[in-house]
Amino acid sequence: MPCPVCSEQFTIPYDGLSGMQKNFEKEKLLHVRKLLAEHEAQHIPCETQRFSSTETQRNMCEEHKDKQIVVFCRDCKVAICVKCVITSHKTHDCLDIEKVSEDLRKLILSDNHKTNEAWKKTEELRQHIEKEKDDVIKHLAVVEREINTEADKLIAAIQSDKLNLLSEVESIKLKRVKQLETVKQELERHMTGLESFKRYSETLLSSGTACDLTRSANSLHDTANELLKFDVIGHVDSCSLPPVNVTFISSTLLDRDDGNLVGTLTSFTMLDIDDSSRVVTATGEGQLDQISYSSHYKNRFITSVFITFSLF
Repeated sequence: MPCPVCSEQFTIPYDGLSGMQKNFEKEKLLHVRKLLAEHEAQHIPCETQRFSSTETQRNMCEEHKDKQIVVFCRDCKVAICVKCVITSHKTHDCLDIEKVSEDLRKLILSDNHKTNEAWKKTEELRQHIEKEKDDVIKHLAVVEREINTEADKLIAAIQSDKLNLLSEVESIKLKRVKQLETVKQELERHMTGLESFKRYSETLLSSGTACDLTRSANSLHDTANELLKFDVIGHVDSCSLPPVNVTFISSTLLDRDDGNLVGTLTSFTMLDIDDSSRVVTATGEGQLDQISYSSHYKNRFITSVFITFSLF
């Protein structure tokens, strides 16, 4: 018999009309018509209506403002009304929005659960990082105190050495000055005797009589001989007064170019790989005394810095 639409001859199957080839496009239109009829048949009493105007607007089609959304287009992934299906989506895969919403609700619930788990893990790691920050601050505060303590000790030692050197210089100065002052006084006494002899002899020669000269000449000569016996240079030499040569030789500590005067910092970077930690880089100088700060967290890739202070 001929097809009423295209006039093509066809044979009715043995199982009747149910066995004939289906027109999916027309079936979809019939399905949409059924949904529209069911939607228009719904009646909600005024006393039970709870939706606000805003909520109602959210359920209305953006393209057709007077039509409510009842269909979801899986091809375009948009919620549409029946009129949209007929005009723009009639060849698309469209499903009842209630069924799709249930499937999407399950997907959202699943995603929500996964994101909650991810948040918990992230928060756990954040707390670990926060603890690590506090630990490194505390550890470096200890290192700072060690540096200040050792620097103060070094300053005190330098100050003490300075005072000792200055005291030694002062002692040498006082001893030498005392020796020189003693010799100076002896020379001044000798000079006083010479000056006295000179004045007396000159007075005798200028104003003395013959009798004065004969009476005083012998004793005056003896006095001159006594004064001349005093060997000035020999006396100074006999007092053990060799030249004093005091020099200062500075410490070579400042000449060192292999480190800081106070000490050194040793910094080790640790990489946490699997269940074992290994040192991959090291900067600074000195001996690593002990590791007092660590960063190991559940096989994650965490970089940690170990800083210690060492003395020379």
